[in-house]
Amino acid sequence: MVGSKGVIKRDEFVRIITKALYSLGYEKSGAVLEEESGITLHSPTVNLFRRQVLDGNWDSAVVTLNKVALLDENIVKSAAFLILEQKFLELLRNDNVLGAIRTLQSEITPLGVNKKRVHELSGCIISSPRHVLLGFSKLGLESSNSRLKLLEELQKVLPPTVMVPERRLENLVEQALTVQREACYFHNSIDGLSLYTDHHCGKDQLPSRTLQVLHAHRDEVWFLQFSNSGKYLASASNDKSAIIWKVDEDGELLLKHSLTGHEKPVMMIAWSPDDHQLLTCGMEEVIRRWDVESGECLHVYEKPGLGLISCGWFPDGKHILSGLTDQNFCLWDLDGKEVDCWKGQSSSKTSDFAVSKDGKLIISMDRECTVRLFDRETKQERLIEEENTITSFSLSEDGDFLLVNLTTEAIHLWNIRNCPIRVNRYAGHKRSRFVIRSCFGGSEQAFIASGSEDSQIYIWHRATGDLIETLPGHTGTVNCVSWNPANPHMLASASDDHTIRIWGLKKTSLSSSSNGIYANGSTPSNGSVHRCNGNSSK
Repeated sequence: MVGSKGVIKRDEFVRIITKALYSLGYEKSGAVLEEESGITLHSPTVNLFRRQVLDGNWDSAVVTLNKVALLDENIVKSAAFLILEQKFLELLRNDNVLGAIRTLQSEITPLGVNKKRVHELSGCIISSPRHVLLGFSKLGLESSNSRLKLLEELQKVLPPTVMVPERRLENLVEQALTVQREACYFHNSIDGLSLYTDHHCGKDQLPSRTLQVLHAHRDEVWFLQFSNSGKYLASASNDKSAIIWKVDEDGELLLKHSLTGHEKPVMMIAWSPDDHQLLTCGMEEVIRRWDVESGECLHVYEKPGLGLISCGWFPDGKHILSGLTDQNFCLWDLDGKEVDCWKGQSSSKTSDFAVSKDGKLIISMDRECTVRLFDRETKQERLIEEENTITSFSLSEDGDFLLVNLTTEAIHLWNIRNCPIRVNRYAGHKRSRFVIRSCFGGSEQAFIASGSEDSQIYIWHRATGDLIETLPGHTGTVNCVSWNPANPHMLASASDDHTIRIWGLKKTSLSSSSNGIYANGSTPSNGSVHRCNGNSSK
């Protein structure tokens, strides 16, 4: 035995290391370890068997297989089936149809194994050769390493004492790291887990220190969201403007564009899937589409006599969605043509909606206490029914969970993969008058963050529901928070105090900004201001 606890068998340990060396290409090192330890990776019989498989000596391989000490006859038959199946396919590939027929009739069929597969092989004989090649190339049998793949399949069938499974050492190490990561309560590291030390994240891995205060908005900041790549942040304000901020290589945010043209406060923004464009939605007004690089207003979307109250992108990046003041939803192409419009059943003015990554599921408000999950393909709908009024919601990155904010100062987590089930509850923040938005975030979205009317940010552990951090700093209601999807150490918050705060690790230090001018006196990026004249296109 080896190891401090005496639970690791020495011969198994050495054989697994030897296997890993050979798999990594260290042939000489693997051979030296076998010789020095006196523990061979495989018995002489198994080595012969492997060589026969790689050389395509199928009949000899079957004979040798029966010489391996296997007590279970079913295992022998299953392994023989794999070998003879490969023989059959190679005969067909070489246009030896008669040989393939003989193999199927006199060798494969008598095994009595996998009758469904035998019928499929029979069908290959009457199919065209091209059809056979196309059909089996999908399985990797047409590639030059098909025999190596056959060995891998044989390793899955044969006992590990006979043939050590491929990548066994890697699998064991990955399992150990996964256990450590799952046991790490505050896991939020950027770097991968190290093999040199046991993994443990402290509370200091959460963004809990203000690194920047952004003062460019002249009124309450209602909404903000990092781009999909995490390279930009966009914010929307009661001052009727939106701002695009660029995250530089040092993690500092620089003002890239100030977007003006809305006649009413900007209440929502949405990034295109490729982050090249941005939508801004005025309060019961219009939607504007902007080019992120130039700051140019590309199009204005409006519906005569109605106001638009929400905006979002369809996953294809070629269509946008909007909620209307008459409780309808509309789908537009980029040029402003109305592609689809359907009646929502909502009696609530809550504007939130979300679309799954495949575009099949549309999530919207149905009534004040109900969220509607509508499948566009099947036309079926499922409902999330709360006992209290819903103020906002947020969809997880994997599309399986929905975070629902309520008027009762509670946030509920719902699993929407199948029939909606409430799986957790988060409480502690304050909400009495305003729409407060929360978000998923951190490494693997393991945390929940929310704004609050007491000017603080609240962070909970997603799995346990424990409140683990409260961040003071703002002097007004925190309306919205957004966690950088590419950097689990960066969190942004928007407040009624007219500022945006960027939060990071306590050990990090960046300069703060005021009105778009940084501590060193330089203007961030080009600091450009872009206005849209209200035309339908520009």
